[in-house]
Amino acid sequence: MIDDFSRPTTGHVPVLRLGDVLLVTLQGDLYDSTAEQLQQDIGETITRTRATGVVIDVSGVEIVDSFLGRVLAEIAAQARLLAAQTVVAGMRPAVAITMVELGLTLPGLRTALSTEDAMQCLGGQDPVSRPGGTRLGSP
Repeated sequence: MIDDFSRPTTGHVPVLRLGDVLLVTLQGDLYDSTAEQLQQDIGETITRTRATGVVIDVSGVEIVDSFLGRVLAEIAAQARLLAAQTVVAGMRPAVAITMVELGLTLPGLRTALSTEDAMQCLGGQDPVSRPGGTRLGSP
């Protein structure tokens, strides 16, 4: 079952429900007002649907800055307080390098290579990631 809890407004990021997991796909730049609305939407949707997980797909993000890193960390912290886990999926190597260079380690966030891997991770199977963003099989 897929539910779209988004509101049709300009610059709005849709929050989709796939069972007990919310899926958010970021494309391009995330501006202050859009980020604030996204945080509010995710919190309200977790509460309303009793979602247990949030997947944030960043495969469409080419450039990352400290603002985006802070937004991801805040969404994860908020979700954790509402009893939901957050997994960031699809990070490009250049984005990961930039985040490291900026000192954005995103504590408490889990990472996965793809949205499918993130969904498996939240489903109790943990084939690809574990807390702290370290992939299984990594040294």
